[in-house]
Amino acid sequence: MTTDEKLQHFLEFCMEDSRARSAKILDDYSSGLEKTFEEHKEAARHQADMRIQIEKDKIKREINKKIAIDQLEIRRKLSRKQEELRDMLFVELRNRLASFMETAEYQRLLEKQIEAAKKVAGGEHLIVYLDPTDEDKLRRISLHQGAGVEIHLNQNSFGGGTCAVIPSLNILIDNSFASRIEEAKRHVSFHLREKGGQGHD
Repeated sequence: MTTDEKLQHFLEFCMEDSRARSAKILDDYSSGLEKTFEEHKEAARHQADMRIQIEKDKIKREINKKIAIDQLEIRRKLSRKQEELRDMLFVELRNRLASFMETAEYQRLLEKQIEAAKKVAGGEHLIVYLDPTDEDKLRRISLHQGAGVEIHLNQNSFGGGTCAVIPSLNILIDNSFASRIEEAKRHVSFHLREKGGQGHD
């Protein structure tokens, strides 16, 4: 083999070796880039998922806040409406009581209340107060009472009915309409009826 042939062979060997090493380096670099790209893609996807979750949580908080505000406003409106209904109810009740106080049945109610108070007194001195608006009934009711029972008009109106005092027993028997109305106010309530079903009272 001549010197030129040897040189040519050596050159071809070097070129082949160089190409093989270059190809390996290129493959390794390409694999590294692919891995880096996949890692970057995964990180970007993770960040996107996190941003989406953050936005979801933010929207959920905003929705919950809006719902809470709306619920509070609804409760306020319901409360105002209940107050209006309660006022209307007791205006109607007072009107009916005023009409009732013009009847003979009301006179009988006063007499029954006094008789019940006399039983509680059991012979002790009893003072019965009528509402100032019942002045026209004072004389007739007083005529039917025995000794130990005083009937007076109260200075201030209590809406009808009677109040009785047994001084020796330190007892007050409050059968006034005003106290009955106040008691009713404490216990009156309104219940919403569900759509498509029956409400509970």
